[in-house]
Amino acid sequence: MKKVGIVMGSDSDLPIVEKAIATLKSLEIPYEVHVYSAHRTPDEAGAFAASARANGFGAIIAAAGMAAHLAGAIAARTTLPVIGIPCKSTNLDGVDALLSTVQMPSGIPVATVAINGAVNAALICAQIFAVEDSVLAKKLDDKRVADAQKVLAKDAEISAKFNA
Repeated sequence: MKKVGIVMGSDSDLPIVEKAIATLKSLEIPYEVHVYSAHRTPDEAGAFAASARANGFGAIIAAAGMAAHLAGAIAARTTLPVIGIPCKSTNLDGVDALLSTVQMPSGIPVATVAINGAVNAALICAQIFAVEDSVLAKKLDDKRVADAQKVLAKDAEISAKFNA
């Protein structure tokens, strides 16, 4: 199975990224995690992206806040799917990062999840990989069923408390 590359612009993004890591672990998808800045280490970020396919990656998650150019900088150097996680910051609550991540020019796409949406970033990678991996597709189906069962259990609990 291909790996997911996870790149964050700063180690302050780690609490968000850890949710993607946990999701990938639960689905037994291999990953590799790095800190590269689009602005402070552009050569390293670019080299990682340019060599990602040759190094066994199938998709890249890029998490960054504020100007959030990381996902775009990564996408500019690879044709692998890049999923951007705009991270919440203190200044504009992550709206700045969301707009920076989602507003890519034609020809350099970045799939963008919600602000701090690390779980969905990991799930998008899983869905991409599951196109040709029936075992992973089954895990995703099972996760959907389990998630639905959790909601229905909460519904039963709330209904018993308030609708009796």
